[in-house]
Amino acid sequence: MDSQTEYWSARALLEWQVELGVTDATSETPINRFELAAKPPAKKQAKTAPAKVVTTSDIDVAEIARAAAAKASSLDELKAALSNFQHCELERGAHNLVFADGSPSARVMIIGEAPGREEDLQGLPFVGRIGDLLDKMFAAIAMARSAEGAAGIYITDVLPWRPPQNREPKPEEIAMMRPFVERHIELAKPDLILLMGNIPCQTLLGQRGITRLRGNWKEVLGIPALPMFHPDYLLRNPHAKREAWADLLALQARLKTLS
Repeated sequence: MDSQTEYWSARALLEWQVELGVTDATSETPINRFELAAKPPAKKQAKTAPAKVVTTSDIDVAEIARAAAAKASSLDELKAALSNFQHCELERGAHNLVFADGSPSARVMIIGEAPGREEDLQGLPFVGRIGDLLDKMFAAIAMARSAEGAAGIYITDVLPWRPPQNREPKPEEIAMMRPFVERHIELAKPDLILLMGNIPCQTLLGQRGITRLRGNWKEVLGIPALPMFHPDYLLRNPHAKREAWADLLALQARLKTLS
């Protein structure tokens, strides 16, 4: 094709584009509008250390609990220290703090596991069906939470707040509450302690296996302690009431020797 033909062909093409409405030529080279544009390289940013988030795992909560418990010089002050303790998540979901019931002057101190639904609502340990059975058990050996001195019983739990859905307390919750339980014992000064269930045994003896431990005298903070079945266990396993009765008789005999 000669140069003259190229000229007229190019002119015809331009005139045709002008008729279509083209007014400006934006580039001397063709552009593929469907081609993806290459992304510009990302700018490198200087690395900065992330801000440290302080969590409960970074804090020795058990040591904080021990310091708070040690400051209490009376049972009322210990209850106030628990009420002001802000490091246990269970407190946020509970209706009430469950501290204790019965006579603080009693010779026998009962330590249970944790509040259930009824205990949480009433703010007292061992109520409802479980409490009824406990009261009947001790009435059989002429003892009651309403009595004073030798005939009385004083009751508390390892955890003062109800775990969700009555689940078993976690090891970190037990470790957190142990200083308060130990201080509770020191302030109540009982002659004998009853550890009702696995959780009190785990907390104060470092052992589990209530069917193996029950009926065997141990020692907690220099005080004789007897592991026993929890009333809730007895309601679910009535055949174990014979062993519970034997433990109550052993408790009664030990009280006589101490007096």
